[in-house]
Amino acid sequence: MTTGQLHLIFAAVAIVLVVVAIVKLKMNPFLALLLGAVLLGFASGLGVEGTVDAFESGFGGTLSDTAPVIGLGSLLGAIITGTGGANRIADAFVGKRPVRWIPISIGVAALIIGLPNIFDVSFVMLVPLAYALARRTGSHLLFIGMPLAAGLYTAHGLLPPHPAPTAAVSAYHASFGLTLAFGLIIAVPTLILCGPALTRFTRRWFGPPPDLDAGPAAGAEEKGERRPPLWLALGVVLLPPVLLVIGAFGVDNTSGHGVAHTIFSFCDDPVVALLLSVLVAMFGLGRTSGMGAAQLQGIATSGLETVGPVLLIVGAGGGLAKMLSKTGVSAVIVDFAQGWHIPALVLAWVVAALLRICLGSATVSTVTAAGIVAPIAAANPALSPELLVLATASGSVMLSHVNDSGFWLFKEYFQLSVKQTFRTWTLMLSLQSVIGLAGVLVLSLFV
Repeated sequence: MTTGQLHLIFAAVAIVLVVVAIVKLKMNPFLALLLGAVLLGFASGLGVEGTVDAFESGFGGTLSDTAPVIGLGSLLGAIITGTGGANRIADAFVGKRPVRWIPISIGVAALIIGLPNIFDVSFVMLVPLAYALARRTGSHLLFIGMPLAAGLYTAHGLLPPHPAPTAAVSAYHASFGLTLAFGLIIAVPTLILCGPALTRFTRRWFGPPPDLDAGPAAGAEEKGERRPPLWLALGVVLLPPVLLVIGAFGVDNTSGHGVAHTIFSFCDDPVVALLLSVLVAMFGLGRTSGMGAAQLQGIATSGLETVGPVLLIVGAGGGLAKMLSKTGVSAVIVDFAQGWHIPALVLAWVVAALLRICLGSATVSTVTAAGIVAPIAAANPALSPELLVLATASGSVMLSHVNDSGFWLFKEYFQLSVKQTFRTWTLMLSLQSVIGLAGVLVLSLFV
């Protein structure tokens, strides 16, 4: 047995230990990833200094790209929510349309609102709207709740600046703007099939309507005196993706020394795009909603309270990925993969899906899978790193079950049994994962 093969075995054992620690021992994912990386370094003979240096390098390298984006995205989502802009968008999309149009309307609104928001924040914010719509139209709560969750999770699982796809963008050295552009192309059919279409198919499993007065029926909390205009709220949400897409295509089609190229490069930076959006949101949404500077600062602070654990998990996953590379596992994986007749896009999806099923975290699954597959991608320069990001991100939402916090969030807020949750939430995310892979493979024919 060669040294590389021995290190590969060590790597497999380390990953299994991480899975067991999270699933069986209920260990915090950050601590489990850290321990797995350290044990792998020691077993591979890196020593204390080499192990610590490798982990710190991977941790810092990952966060240097992702931390500002995740932080600014959380700030933007909190401001849009607190000023009432999110509810303004949701009301405009739903309005007084016929009942049959509510699933697609609420799904599109959720997708847009979910662009800058972490899933948990968006979900809790919009659940009261689902209750209100169900009460007003006499519909089953899941008739509105499923497309709402589909829209939010399509953005959360597939599109940057959400943590999982953003981490994959960094790992594969992909273009942020192009990833977002390709992701939006896949997001449209994903939303339609997982939202309105699947909602109609699964209505037979909804069961009796829940008590609409027993759940979180109150509206989303707003701290402004009045809601901002729709055009401003929608403009703030769409500003980052618009800037990034324009910047990405502009950089590819202008000279590297011209003024235009400099401007497009400025727009193509996710930190700049999000920072501009945060500033516009603070001055625009804050002013039109009648909020003072102190209130806006309070909202901004609350928006960053949930970012810490996410950043630690993303950084630790980067540390483990760096350890896999440092111990020579990457080279062994490349050698093995060259003998497999599995396209790299499919491989990325399969690895992320297996990790997701075991770990329950889309972020951990994406970061870890990206660390494993990135060396293979580097050996094939013709492969689109943006599509590799989307394949990995799609795999990371596969088969959500009892080890996923989103599973329980959906179950409790919509007053479901575990069986009903499997037939709705789990089926929805599994379908989203498969559609995501199919979309990536179709795009790969043209990209």
